[in-house]
Parts: sequence; structure tokens; C-alpha cells
Amino acid sequence: MARIIVADDSEDICKLLKRTLEKDGHSVTVMYDTLALDEGLCRQAELIILDVMMPGEDGVAACARIRSYTDCPILFLTAKGEDADVLYGLGAGGDDYLTKPFSLPQLRARVEAHLRRQQRVPVYRFVSGTLHFDLQAKQVSVKEQELPLTKSEYQLCETLARHPGLVYTRQQLLEEVCGYDRDSGEAAVTEHIKNLRAKLAVCDLAPIETVWGIGYRWNVEKA
Repeated sequence: MARIIVADDSEDICKLLKRTLEKDGHSVTVMYDTLALDEGLCRQAELIILDVMMPGEDGVAACARIRSYTDCPILFLTAKGEDADVLYGLGAGGDDYLTKPFSLPQLRARVEAHLRRQQRVPVYRFVSGTLHFDLQAKQVSVKEQELPLTKSEYQLCETLARHPGLVYTRQQLLEEVCGYDRDSGEAAVTEHIKNLRAKLAVCDLAPIETVWGIGYRWNVEKA
């Protein structure tokens, strides 16, 4: 199941898409005004469907605005299918483009294809809550502000965030996380976790939970 947002000023289209995608097992939130697309909603979404021709803020402008909030796929629906319109929408950060009237089987296939890509192991970056991980630069940022993490703190943070809800023992983290002397033992993990929590707390984040007697897990809702 994926969390999908549909933004279209047509009530009929919103109802149709909600009914269709919910039959496929997804959770669908509909809205008739792109200005309702706030940061909190966008960070939780796993796919967003945007109508281009919207009153007020159009879909392309909305896409450009929310791209700083989310890396999830954005699919445009529009009656405008000229090459220039397609390039304009994709240039604003969109991932795909369906021209109205559209085929429901085709839309469902596009949605599933994009969701499958999202489920692949990330190579360049991924998002966990409000935290953005740059896997190439080995950096974590919140609202474009990089967190000052050491190499060991970053490795711990990435390892936990990649597997939210999974409980890691200190020994597992010691074996999984490279970048510090394993001979220092599990006490090193405890110290790194303490420092990492302190740096996340500066941003009012507390995603690392202690599972007493076992180890630690990542709570994405607190990230």
C-alpha cells in the first residue's frame, strides 16, 4: 500500500481516481486546490498526481514549489499535450505526464511502475521523514540544512533510517556500521547514538528509539 495524493479541481476525477487506486490497496488523499499541498502532506506522500490546469496555483507551479519537500514521483494529468507543455512540466520536477482523457488501466500501470522504482534500494538519495540522505556525499540534511555528523554518526543514522522499525542490537550496529574501530566495543555505539540524538534534537527530531535490553530502532514518524 502506498500513500497517494490526488490534486484536481474536478470532483468527478478525484472520486474516480480515489475509488480506482483504493481498489489497488492504496491510501488516497484528494484535494481540489494545490495550495493545500503543504510540507507535512508532501513528506508523507509516496506518489502525487497533479492536474496542470488548476485555479490559482497551477499544477506545474505547485510541482516546482513542493519539490524541496519530497523526492516522490509526481505524475501530471492535463488536457494540454503539446511537446512544449510536456517539457515545461517535466522541467519543473515532474516525473510523468498523462493527457486527458486518459485510460484508467494506463494510469494504474504508470502508478505501479513509479512505485516499484521507489521501492528499489536507493543509490543516490532517500528521504526519511524530514531528513534527506545524500548517499554519495554521505550527508544528512533537514530543510536544506546539513547536519554536522561525523563519519560514524552518519553511518549509524543511515543504517537505522534505511530499515525503519527494525530493531538493531549494539553488536549488530558494531558489525554493520563501518568507519570506526570495532575494537572499541559496543560502548562506542552507545556513545555515537548519544551524540547523534543530541544533533537530531537540535532540529526537534527524535527518531532513534531505545528498545530496552535489545538495542535501537528508527521511528520515521519522529524524523
